[in-house]
Amino acid sequence: MSVNKEVKRITTNTLQKMKASGEKISMLTAYDYSFAGIFDAAGIDIILVGDSASNVMAGHETTLPITLDQMIYHAQSVIRAINRCLVVVDLPFGTYQSNSDIALASAIRIMKETGAHAIKLEGGEEAVDSIKRIVAAGIPVMGHLGLTPQSIYKFGTYTVRAKEEAEADKLRNDALLLQEAGCFATVLEKIPATLAKEVSQSLHIPTIGIGAGGYCDGQVLVMHDMLGINTEFKPRFLRQYLNLHPLITGAVQQYIKDVKSNDFPNENESY
Repeated sequence: MSVNKEVKRITTNTLQKMKASGEKISMLTAYDYSFAGIFDAAGIDIILVGDSASNVMAGHETTLPITLDQMIYHAQSVIRAINRCLVVVDLPFGTYQSNSDIALASAIRIMKETGAHAIKLEGGEEAVDSIKRIVAAGIPVMGHLGLTPQSIYKFGTYTVRAKEEAEADKLRNDALLLQEAGCFATVLEKIPATLAKEVSQSLHIPTIGIGAGGYCDGQVLVMHDMLGINTEFKPRFLRQYLNLHPLITGAVQQYIKDVKSNDFPNENESY
């Protein structure tokens, strides 16, 4: 019997048990009520209300422009659909980096105004003070190491991180620091699979991989990527489970044709 099936609601404690028993953790992003309801009913373990909303919902080039108010709006929409899974909300760029007071205030706003279950923030050693403050206030925190998209202008590229030994060492150290600071899990993004395996085995908290190989304790993908709604983004780590873009395009074109030809609505569709 899987841990997932035994519980009525997924909690941070459930995830800990899943890691201990070797059961992998499934995580997807969602940003609205309709998709969140489908994912939750399908049995997903975690929904991430990602700051990737900046890209896939708002059309920005990076995750940097999205605001705390906008993240709260998306999280409120998701939470209304949820009966079972754990909902984690990204703290957006600029809402936690400057000092731990601002970080705590941002996290409290998300928890109070959305009803979400946890927050996620990026960074290692530099984020530890903020993580400790937020955890001390009773708010679960998920970490995020490796390719941290909010730092994209510092990196200058979306290529794989921690291939060099110095950066790999920092990542190993940061992962332990996040665990010590009280994170309940951490995302590992776009790092070598061997490093992700080593880090996952060194931690007692779960790791969630994206482009980090199969040794992590769970996996996450952006819903628009894995459902084939977004066609521009095709990294090696992405497995596309549907190809919705042409299906949606075809349906819309058929609708236009039916309206233009006066085929829709027909007698049965009229009052």
